[in-house]
Amino acid sequence: MISGLLGKKLKMTQIFDRDGNIIPVTVVEAGPCFIVKLIDLPLKVALGFDQVKESRIDKPRQGLFKKTGIAPLRIIKEFKSSDNKNYKVGQEIKVDLFKPGEYVDVSGISIGKGFQGGMKRWNWSGGPAAHGSMHHRRVGSIGASTDPSRVLRGTHMPGHMGQCRVTVLSLRVMAVDLENNLLVIKGAVPGPKNSFLEINKSRRKAFRSLDERKEVAAIKRNPMKQSKAKAAGKGK
Repeated sequence: MISGLLGKKLKMTQIFDRDGNIIPVTVVEAGPCFIVKLIDLPLKVALGFDQVKESRIDKPRQGLFKKTGIAPLRIIKEFKSSDNKNYKVGQEIKVDLFKPGEYVDVSGISIGKGFQGGMKRWNWSGGPAAHGSMHHRRVGSIGASTDPSRVLRGTHMPGHMGQCRVTVLSLRVMAVDLENNLLVIKGAVPGPKNSFLEINKSRRKAFRSLDERKEVAAIKRNPMKQSKAKAAGKGK
């Protein structure tokens, strides 16, 4: 079975559970994806997503799609597979690969925030806020002493923030709409609206039904404290 699908982030909204609690969710258009290539060692499946004009893709991919007889697709990504026997090139994979209650890992390119200072980029606490300090949000000294007498690699500095690959782990699938190829995922996922995502089945958390309720643990009381309270006449 394929480990995941390609999708597109549509919007964020909220739903209500059966107890009336508000749950923030992200609506993702997951598929339909098409199998472009089957890989044996290691077992992988290359999936394509988002149909596009032939002129929008490069020549090597145009040749690949003409050879396989698949309509041109904007994105191709490889996903791990446990068995490729039941798959063939050109096969359509839909959102029913997932089911409500399952946990997924979502990867995407985060929103770009441009050039930012150190306090926003690295969460510095800042300098003294009193009048005359003149060091409220500045970088301060970045050099080492005589040895090594250079700025160390990786020093936190102002610079470009965001627009990098981010993976959010163990997000729960709240609903699956097979007719509209929609996946409703609890919480936020990386990227702006209409950005492309990779949705993989979580390897950290197992499926848990949405109808399953957490057992409330009974409050444990210290018997020694209870006996002392009774002896003092504070309890019954």
